Amino acid sequence: MAPGGNMTPGGNMVPGGNMTPGTPSLPTTPGRNSAPYQMLGMPTPDRQTGATTPGRLATSGATTPGRLGASGATTPGRIATPGSTTPGRIATPGSTTPGRMSGSTTPGRGPVRSNIKQRSVIRTPGSGTPGVGTPSRDTPSRGTPKRTPKRPAESLVFKEEVQRHTVHTLVFRSLKRTHDMFLYDQWSPVPIPETLKDTRKNYKKGSEYGHVKDMAAPLIARKEKVLPLGPPSTGGELVPVLNNSNTTPLPGDKSSSAVAVNNTTKTVTLASRRAPLPKPQWHPPWKLMRVISGHLGWVRCVDVDHTNDWFVTGSADRTIKIWDMAAGTLKLSLTGHISTVRGVAVSDRHPYLFSCGEDKQVKCWDLEQNKVIRHYHGHLSAVYALSIHPTLDVLCSVGRDASCRVWDMRTKACIHTLTGHTNTVADVKTQATEPQIITASHDCTVRLWDIVAGKTRATLTNHKKSIRSLVMHPTQYTFGTASADNIKQWRCPNGEFIQNLSGHNAILNTLALNADGVLVSGADNGTIHFWDWKTGYNFQRFQSQVQPGSLDSEAGLFAMCFDHSGSRLITCEADKTIKVYKEDEGAIEEPINWKPDLLRKRY
Repeated sequence: MAPGGNMTPGGNMVPGGNMTPGTPSLPTTPGRNSAPYQMLGMPTPDRQTGATTPGRLATSGATTPGRLGASGATTPGRIATPGSTTPGRIATPGSTTPGRMSGSTTPGRGPVRSNIKQRSVIRTPGSGTPGVGTPSRDTPSRGTPKRTPKRPAESLVFKEEVQRHTVHTLVFRSLKRTHDMFLYDQWSPVPIPETLKDTRKNYKKGSEYGHVKDMAAPLIARKEKVLPLGPPSTGGELVPVLNNSNTTPLPGDKSSSAVAVNNTTKTVTLASRRAPLPKPQWHPPWKLMRVISGHLGWVRCVDVDHTNDWFVTGSADRTIKIWDMAAGTLKLSLTGHISTVRGVAVSDRHPYLFSCGEDKQVKCWDLEQNKVIRHYHGHLSAVYALSIHPTLDVLCSVGRDASCRVWDMRTKACIHTLTGHTNTVADVKTQATEPQIITASHDCTVRLWDIVAGKTRATLTNHKKSIRSLVMHPTQYTFGTASADNIKQWRCPNGEFIQNLSGHNAILNTLALNADGVLVSGADNGTIHFWDWKTGYNFQRFQSQVQPGSLDSEAGLFAMCFDHSGSRLITCEADKTIKVYKEDEGAIEEPINWKPDLLRKRY
């Protein structure tokens, strides 16, 4: 029944009024009422265009043939409330679940279980499945509609059980499956094949020890000269005497070389004579000449102009000061760094001054304009030292980023980034011959670099402690390195070890060497030692005196260098002063009481 209306003979009902016999109400919506067309004998329009089947009577809004339905009901043969789309069920408004009722149970059955999956059959008004509801367009029009058999509800229900899981359970199972497949042995080490081990060993031997692995054979051949046993010579040489022993010393040999005959191989082994040890050269003692004050922090670096008229220093007060060499007076102060100035270098071919500091900056100063004209960017940490190539327009800088960077002065481009050290690179030196770049690092190694290839030429591993300073001999083809264990001398170009200079038991921060063969080492505790470069004889040592008002712990040396004449030694110290030393002209040569160390250590 429709609300607010009464039924009239003929099966039609008018909402809100009474129906007169045989007078159907005209439909307001296409496809909702087919009674007017049936009574007038007109064919029913197609169902797709909103018409109904001829020969049927339905109430306004009902689409079920021969049935009474409320407005909006689409269920065949049943009375349903508006919004119900379930065949054979009673549903409340808004219910769209097939075969269920909100808050109730199915007639004749118990409550529907939630784990039974049912198929929804949703039909819109004006449409339907052929044979159910409105007939298809191919069905012939008849006076009495054929009742379509009701489809049982059991045919729409799947009986199989489906186990439902949450997303968390499914993700966990997927992760567990992945873990069991790939990560069951994540803690076990990866097996390394034997062939890979051999390949790695061979590569390491070739890259790290390739320059020394074949060194033993030529040394042995040079030290031991094997000669075949021949007829006695008449040149006054010793004639070997054979006896029953395998090795027979030659008679009359009073020299230090060992000469013996091997009877088994019929050869004579002659060991090379050791050259007589050179005697040290006498050097006049050095004394303090001048103390220069002016910096407000530790003085960390120094360099002398090629004209020998002035020298430049850098300090922890972030300033660079230029001093007169003869008078010791201040000529110029340059400011621009924002942290400690750790290195300065004066070019002898350009009017340029280069500086570096703990602010990661490398600056080029034009001394004609007294201002910065170039910046060299690239270092990742503090820059500790600088060196200008003597013949090329190339600048080298090293620092805490364990690299040596080679810069083009003019274009500011980084030509090479020399990597290989594993710790802070403390000092760098350049020369015109190979190796053109030498670096010393806190990883206890010295590296000789090939500037063309940008690779390591040789690695010197004799030191046991951090190496803080390098020095090049001005006339010889040698250089020296300073560490807390020893001062070592090396021969270029391959870095052949010469000798140790032992005795300065402190942390050595700096070295200086002049053309007369005077080597000076400065330590962190303020001690200064003077050495003869040729023999390693320590001919003078003294303690640096701090200026009045300073602590004794401030007696430390950070940098030093000779002027170009070799007669002045400039030191930079922790008491914020610059001290200038010179030779004592009134000294008288004395005999040297020197006992050479016969057992020289290589390490």
